[in-house]
Amino acid sequence: MTDMTLSALRQAYADGVSPGDILADIRTKAAQYSDHNIWIHLLSADEQRPYLDALADKDKATHPLWGIPFAIKDNIDLAGIPTTAACEAYAFTPDTSAFAVQRLIDAGAIPVGKTNLDQFATGLNGTRSPWGPCGNAFDPAMVSGGSSAGSAVAVALGLASFSLGTDTAGSGRVPAGFNNLVGLKPSRGLLSNTGMARACRSLDCISIFAFTTDDANTVLAVAEGVDCTDEYSRANPFQNSPRHYGRWQGPVRTGVIPAAQLEFFGDADYASAYAATVSQLRADGFECVEVDYAPFLEAARLLYEGPWVAERYLATLPLVKEKPETMLDVIRAIIEPGCEPRATALFSAQYRLKALQQQCLAQLEKLDCLLTPTTSTHFSIEQMLADPIRHNSELGQYTNFVNLLDLCAIAVPTTFTDKGLPFGITLVADHFQDRKLLSIANRIQSLFRQPLGATKTPMPALNTTPVRAEEQIEVVVCGAHLEGLPLNWQLVERGATLVERTRSAPVYRLYALAGGPPYRPGMLLDEAGGASIEVEIWSVPAAQFGSFVAGIPAPLGIGKIRLADGRRISGFICEPHGLNGAQEITHLGGWKPYLENNRT
Repeated sequence: MTDMTLSALRQAYADGVSPGDILADIRTKAAQYSDHNIWIHLLSADEQRPYLDALADKDKATHPLWGIPFAIKDNIDLAGIPTTAACEAYAFTPDTSAFAVQRLIDAGAIPVGKTNLDQFATGLNGTRSPWGPCGNAFDPAMVSGGSSAGSAVAVALGLASFSLGTDTAGSGRVPAGFNNLVGLKPSRGLLSNTGMARACRSLDCISIFAFTTDDANTVLAVAEGVDCTDEYSRANPFQNSPRHYGRWQGPVRTGVIPAAQLEFFGDADYASAYAATVSQLRADGFECVEVDYAPFLEAARLLYEGPWVAERYLATLPLVKEKPETMLDVIRAIIEPGCEPRATALFSAQYRLKALQQQCLAQLEKLDCLLTPTTSTHFSIEQMLADPIRHNSELGQYTNFVNLLDLCAIAVPTTFTDKGLPFGITLVADHFQDRKLLSIANRIQSLFRQPLGATKTPMPALNTTPVRAEEQIEVVVCGAHLEGLPLNWQLVERGATLVERTRSAPVYRLYALAGGPPYRPGMLLDEAGGASIEVEIWSVPAAQFGSFVAGIPAPLGIGKIRLADGRRISGFICEPHGLNGAQEITHLGGWKPYLENNRT
């Protein structure tokens, strides 16, 4: 198999290929890539046998990951297999798998092995491991990105269909960018962190590497779920559920960084690839709006230059305190100062972060997403080892702020540089907009159509289910909710805005209903004897629409109103029984003319 996407494997199994054959092939190919230092523990055939045997009791139709091989970053638990976090002195063998891993296994997925990482998930480059630097899937002399290095390279080389990484500062996105993959960093708490060795407990999240946005969505749908044993777990709202994934339609209002704030650290290849990507997106209908990146960048710098390094110190206790010599020098140099920040420094940093978050969210609220390069440049392993702190920091130029600001993000491959190395962009939005980002990324991946990872396999067709923004719902009003009238506050105070004044199709009768104040009209459909009625269209925030409708008294309700131009939009209708004692005012053409007529 060269095509390891979920759909290709499902077809292979339907054609008679067995999961055991696929896993045996993976073990053979893994030996050919030993120089990449991908694995800390590659499962043997005997270790995989229980997972294969369990497939006999699982229906393919109801187990979406039946027989699908996946890799696990070795700071995430797999029952019976040591978890090392790339530090032998830390290693232990868990009795149970991580919450998210178990959900994947329950859905039929089969673990291939535990992957190499930057020790204690501290790094964005993939060179900080006693198991050796993890070489890039396209050129083993180049960094693979970290800390989820092996997880990305395993997928890119076709040794797994998807993998789990973790992401605190960009570890689920930088390796994706360097290895021509989709890298999904979900909203914090969407995937449980139970069974994951934490780097920064308040910021961490498990991430997903996949060949396509379709596969990333499927894996997310299986793995997500509230976990009461994880204090940071959060329920996924309806509007972010799997059914809202597809291909984004229409214009995409995209935030881009002004040229003066872009930084590629002298890498002309990356600068050129980014410019070409943005140009192609503009041609596809992406509206690129410049944003001020300064508050995002300042927030990013708080992660390592602020007191949050104390969380990394806590995560490695007691090892960092009692046996610091067992840690790599570069890791110890980063983590040991974490015992120094005072509580006052933390609160000061939190206050500043809140101020920055307000500035950043105010910009994001006006956009469908923020678009950045995934990284600013791509270093060789030799370059990284020569200046590990500075170069690692440079790789986080466009990633470090995301978890601090409680955002979600997805890395998407778009092109290759003149040196033949992958380049990609990252989309960012507020938390719980994961499916919206996946749908926009679907459109981008379908536009650029890069091969799958490093396999040279053409990208398959992706989900084409149309998806549009549903943040606003248009409502047709014809009476007391019109602008300037007594009940208009019910719209305005919910954040609704007037879209247009227009007329209905000539198929309605209008009545002044009995009762009041407030006095109300009722529109009744009459195909034969109706007339055109003055109406207004208001755009209501979707989150407020339910409470607005709930407050509508009988005999009024919401149905579909036909407009003069043929559109059908939700709006006020009246039940026939409500016309008892009502006065027909159709001839006046609208409620405001009726009110004016009554004044005179």
